[in-house]
Amino acid sequence: MPHTHAHGPAHDHSHAGHSHGPVTLTHVNRALIVGAVLNTVYVVAEFSLGVYYNSVALIADAGHNLSDVAGLLLSLLAFRLARVRTSTNFTYGFRKSTVLASLGNAVILLVTIGAILWESIGRFYRPEPVAGGPVAWVAGVGIVVNTVSALLFFRDKDHDLNVRGAYLHLLADALVSAGVVVAGVLISYTGWVWLDPVIGIIVAGVILLSTWRLLTESLRLSLDGVPAGIDLAEVVRDLQTVPGINAVHHVHVWAMSTTENALTAHLVLEPDLSDIQITTLKEEARHRLLHQNISHATLETEAITSPGHDPITC
Repeated sequence: MPHTHAHGPAHDHSHAGHSHGPVTLTHVNRALIVGAVLNTVYVVAEFSLGVYYNSVALIADAGHNLSDVAGLLLSLLAFRLARVRTSTNFTYGFRKSTVLASLGNAVILLVTIGAILWESIGRFYRPEPVAGGPVAWVAGVGIVVNTVSALLFFRDKDHDLNVRGAYLHLLADALVSAGVVVAGVLISYTGWVWLDPVIGIIVAGVILLSTWRLLTESLRLSLDGVPAGIDLAEVVRDLQTVPGINAVHHVHVWAMSTTENALTAHLVLEPDLSDIQITTLKEEARHRLLHQNISHATLETEAITSPGHDPITC
């Protein structure tokens, strides 16, 4: 099909920063650092006290908290890499590293769930005495540490997968610590050591439910699927209502990072449009795409030569 104007500008820079939405990178960066420091200090203290009190529960919980530290550091690295300038070898920079980090966080959570289930099931067969009082007190401090850390990410948790991953990690640890507190108190009064593995299994189930969305969405973005919250059919319908556009096809939408989305599309134009009309038409199309949370658009224009374009043919 002949092209009236082969390519529009590859990217729209007139709304720089819009794609990040409400996410404040400085705030997130600071939250990741503070969260990592708080949790590192707590992990060292909990592990040391676990060894001192000969408590497998505390040592295991410290190992679980260590996954938070790893997740926070991974997210911090991803945010730093996402701000690295583009190069001839990496024309998008390292933005995609944020998606890979979110997938890594989900995998860490799944491994943590597996470890909790393994330890909990094992304790049914190998019951061990638990120092309920000290365990409850130390785990209680863990609830405070993890809750405070989670609150650092609360305002940005719905706008970025890595922030959501950090938030879920910390809430999961707070739940684990709460379970350990309950088990510690009950065991100290009743001697029912079987409560410890029961609480562990319940907490593992709760963590799995909260992790599923993070896992599926990060996997979708890793495979360049259409990001959640973007309706491809709606995007096409919106573009087709721009005056001068007759049809839209060869549409591809993917995530450049956990906060930036991109699109390529062919626009079939009405005949006899002037250069100025085509430029105006493209500007209007990009403006509408911004409202669909798509900040980087490559739009190719074509003249009508035959009817019947499938608007979502890839």
